[in-house]
Amino acid sequence: MADMNLGGRTALVTGASRGIGRGIALALAGAGADVAVNYTRDADAAAETVAAIQALGRRAKAYQASVTDEAASAAMVAAIEDDFGPMSILINNAGIASRGRTVADTDAAEVEKLLAVHAVGAHRLSRLALPQLRQHARSDVIVISSVATLQHSANSAPYTMAKVAGEALALALAKEELRNGVRVNIVAPGLTISDMGARLAQAITGNPDIHHLDAKFPFGRVSDPSDVAAAVLWFVSDANPYCSGQKLNIDGAGQATFR
Repeated sequence: MADMNLGGRTALVTGASRGIGRGIALALAGAGADVAVNYTRDADAAAETVAAIQALGRRAKAYQASVTDEAASAAMVAAIEDDFGPMSILINNAGIASRGRTVADTDAAEVEKLLAVHAVGAHRLSRLALPQLRQHARSDVIVISSVATLQHSANSAPYTMAKVAGEALALALAKEELRNGVRVNIVAPGLTISDMGARLAQAITGNPDIHHLDAKFPFGRVSDPSDVAAAVLWFVSDANPYCSGQKLNIDGAGQATFR
């Protein structure tokens, strides 16, 4: 059986200072990859992620850049190649939440803000990274989406629209880059333990403790970042020799519920 050893590979994980991004970064490092840790604002949290990766014996460095900023993103991608050599794994994870209001109560600026991060930002990083990704016999791009794209719930239009657009990017890119050995796949979590997940759970239920929902979720718990990271690790490893242009939902058979 092919293993999940990522030794000799470099990964860029956007939004890796905490939550799902940190979980993915640690999983990749645990499998042997060196990791470029992208963050937007919280330098201390990014430094904690870097330290945790280094404790696993892998190289890591934090890079501050918003995926909505072309110049900053381009400078980051160039710096990663200078520091690590050309990357062969890109994880488009950076994300923000919407305010959870109806279409009637949401202005276009909020929709554009969400699209700028989840869709345009992922497109930007993918485009900038491709010259490096194409240098390898195998490279991988993962777009982190959401099971919200399956449900299209009320009060979720900006977030769901942005995530659907990110998925469209992944599916098109998978076809375009097949000849270059670049596999592109989608991982779509449900509610996951993270700062964003906790805010979402509180907004819906009024309870600040996300774990009060454990009993209502599959397997008796809310999903953890390591659950999402396990799917990412399989997709980008030699354990996945042939799968590209696919989506994996991490939601316990779709049975998770807030109610």
